Amino acid sequence: MVKHIILWNLKDEYSPKQKEQIKVEIKEAIESLQGKVPGLVDIKVQIDHLASSNADLMLDATLESEEALKGYAVHPEHVKVANENVRPYTQSRSCLDFEI
Repeated sequence: MVKHIILWNLKDEYSPKQKEQIKVEIKEAIESLQGKVPGLVDIKVQIDHLASSNADLMLDATLESEEALKGYAVHPEHVKVANENVRPYTQSRSCLDFEI
């Protein structure tokens, strides 16, 4: 099994209210990938965080294998969500993938 963790920060140009709406929309879009991507065991997006955090939202995905992670990266449903729902609104991304 492989964990795929992503931390994003939204663009500074958005107001706090806009950021809250964007986070909800990103969460819904990403979590809709459950059952659509082979090898994707679980996928969650955390949008509520403590004031001590320095990221706006986090993706926590579990995949069957490193090969499944590679397939997820290029899967058309994932690419569509990334291009339409995530990349236009984010200014930074950090990723950590590891075996569990």
